[in-house]
Amino acid sequence: MLDLFAAEGVLEPLPGGQGTSWRAGDLVLKSGHDGSGDWIAPIQARLAVRLDEESPRSLRLALPVPARDGSVSVDGWTATRFEPGATPCHDLATLRATARLLHARLAVAVPERPEGLEARDDQWSRAEQAAYDPHLARLAAAERPEAGLADLVRDLVAALDDTDLGREQLVHSDLAGNVLLDAAGVPFVIDFSPTWRSPLWAEAVCVLDAVLWHDADEHALGAWRIGQQRQAMLRAAIFRVLSDIPCDVGRYPALGLV
Repeated sequence: MLDLFAAEGVLEPLPGGQGTSWRAGDLVLKSGHDGSGDWIAPIQARLAVRLDEESPRSLRLALPVPARDGSVSVDGWTATRFEPGATPCHDLATLRATARLLHARLAVAVPERPEGLEARDDQWSRAEQAAYDPHLARLAAAERPEAGLADLVRDLVAALDDTDLGREQLVHSDLAGNVLLDAAGVPFVIDFSPTWRSPLWAEAVCVLDAVLWHDADEHALGAWRIGQQRQAMLRAAIFRVLSDIPCDVGRYPALGLV
């Protein structure tokens, strides 16, 4: 695998995520890829190059690196270019601004739903579908062993209505833990988790994750308690409750979402 990616140096584990990313020289190697997301690499590469060509830079995107034979993935591994001097960003205002910039660029770069999205079938894609289908949400929750999870999902689903969350497009559904600041302080987005949903929903997931896991102030949820924002946050919560395995159910009641 290292030879096919022309990776040099000793493998070093990288912090964050699910412990599946490693550095080898100027590459970041990530395992656990089933090949269903290979279609995103050319889109991501083109946008990453365009963003890096802008002056001044306001946003950057990790550049995918193909293997020697042109493959996007090798035995479940993918590669992106390592960014020296980058540090994790957990500032919520910066995360939200990054989400809006990225999604504005993606709306232009990818005007139609990519066919590759249809191949997704993992815990995240199933949880996302359930967040938009109350019946699926209740069924999925009933199969989970965590105490209180089914009741939590029931209450979240009961608060849903048919509010339109806005035009759907290609979005990054896991931004909160995947934004770095490069050496110049420019947001640098990694681990693109693509799906076709409203940017408002993707931003709600980002805000929720920042509060749950990255020490953002719970008062940040205040603006998400009414109207369209509330409906986006309810669906974000259903998505996160069902996609986290196991789910820390006890963290949610204190957020006052229901």
